[in-house]
Amino acid sequence: MATDLRTSELKEPVDVAEYLFRRLREVGVRSIHGLPGDYNLVALDYISKNGLKWVGNANELNAGYAADGYARVKGISALVTTFGVGELSAVNAIAGAYSEYVPVVHIVGYPSTISQRNGMLLHHTLGNGDFRVFSNISREISCAVAMLNDAHEAATLIDDAIRKCYLLSRPVYISLPTDIVQKKVEGERLKTPIDLNFPPNDAEKEDYVVSVVLKYLQSAKNPVILVDACAIRHRALNEVHKLVEKSGIPTFVAPMGKGAINETLPNYGGVYAGDGSNTGVRERVESADLVLSIGAIKSDFNTAGFTYQVSQLNTIDFHSSYVRVKYSEYPGVRMNGVLRKVTAQMGQLSIQAGPTPNNEIPQEELLSPEPTITQAWFWPRLGQWLQPEDIVITETGTANFGSWETRFPRDVTAISQVLWGSIGYATGSCQGAALAAKDLAAEAGADQVPRRTILFTGDGSFQLTAQEVGTMLRNGLNPIIFVICNEGYTIERYIHGWDADYNDVQPWDYKAVPAALGGRPDQLATYVVKSRQQTEELFMDREFVDPKCKKLRFVEIYMDRDDAPKVLKMTAEAAARTNAKLE
Repeated sequence: MATDLRTSELKEPVDVAEYLFRRLREVGVRSIHGLPGDYNLVALDYISKNGLKWVGNANELNAGYAADGYARVKGISALVTTFGVGELSAVNAIAGAYSEYVPVVHIVGYPSTISQRNGMLLHHTLGNGDFRVFSNISREISCAVAMLNDAHEAATLIDDAIRKCYLLSRPVYISLPTDIVQKKVEGERLKTPIDLNFPPNDAEKEDYVVSVVLKYLQSAKNPVILVDACAIRHRALNEVHKLVEKSGIPTFVAPMGKGAINETLPNYGGVYAGDGSNTGVRERVESADLVLSIGAIKSDFNTAGFTYQVSQLNTIDFHSSYVRVKYSEYPGVRMNGVLRKVTAQMGQLSIQAGPTPNNEIPQEELLSPEPTITQAWFWPRLGQWLQPEDIVITETGTANFGSWETRFPRDVTAISQVLWGSIGYATGSCQGAALAAKDLAAEAGADQVPRRTILFTGDGSFQLTAQEVGTMLRNGLNPIIFVICNEGYTIERYIHGWDADYNDVQPWDYKAVPAALGGRPDQLATYVVKSRQQTEELFMDREFVDPKCKKLRFVEIYMDRDDAPKVLKMTAEAAARTNAKLE
């Protein structure tokens, strides 16, 4: 066999798969989601060898959702599937991560480079000899595609893909052919960490933008701050928090920005979503003479049906790749540095107080003699029960819209998929988020207790991804799961088809699911809650509340079929109108 001179010159040769997984561990990944398939099996052997944990999901779609949830808590995640059948099953989840700026490294086990070159008629292909068709699909939902068909380029391509995944906060795609897994690359590169620092802004341009922002901020009479999802996704929360705390400016969040701000701060004012805003918020935001909008995503559900009424003439937009001051745009100026300097230089400002949200239950709900759990009663009551640092996951539908009325304790991480809105996302995401919390606790020390992970999902949504409860049990996770039983797809009913059978679901014995999926009595506790009194008793149950409880806690909670948060009703009506437009 001929000697490859380039390989023989390597100072510290390591296998490609080892290099890849060591790099993933370096950037913070501790657990790898996915499923085995014959094109990735040898690569999977390298996971445990390099200090990583294999999760093993029920299917690739769920694995993708879980990787999304893991990344939102841990900062980045990794998913391994097999070529063709596996990767296509994960495409929906990866598209959601792309849409919502979530950094997931998707590794696909490929047929050998020889098979690809010869166009062999292999299983999991379309039978046409084209091995690029699936990667071409993923190019549209990835910020980088690294085809590791040449070992001599592999290390460079891996480093570049992981760096882009982290910095751009979007998925990347890495192919790993079976005959490349054990090829050698230069391991000495591993001594130099991947540079995950954001490129600095041009200093002169940044200082100019800062001066323009300060001019308008210092002359404003009643400014407000509005924080949205991209402040979270593009890692600007440190700068945002310092600005909010130092300035004292009334601060609001868009629905996708829930959890971005410490909601116990005195200048936190609640959720702004146009017509769907918390009480008093719309009036305060829309009367402001300056809105500092940070990381906005103005989608339909995030604006309660495009009911924002904030003039661009009164707005300064901060983003990851530009700043827009009114109608003047400054490309290539990342928000982090600008926010840092604005905070340092802003001086005394004119401040008018905003509304103060609370978790007070509406008076009509308190006076109601009905024992039924209503949406209007439950979500403020939930806010009274949540604890600091909880991870709260809400499925698109009644849960997500209801949570707009919940004022969180400090340092809560909120996870939802408001823009992509794939039904069933939340249960898969819960598995990933709970595992990320466990991994973070393990890194912090043996005595560290993982943060509580709490899922709220509808009965219809739960049926799509219920298998992940089994994955949770298999991995020793102990989230609190609320399945809202209200006879089907409530959000769809409010959009169209109130009594249509396509919005119905088969009733399940939901509380029996964890045991059916292999949960032992020492691993789980199940509850059925049908009244406000039973909810109160549950919230006072010591085992149920305790962050140290090692059991998965599963709750069937019943609400009326026809009940929904008021903002969901309004947004659904707007969606129905948009869907019905002819031109």
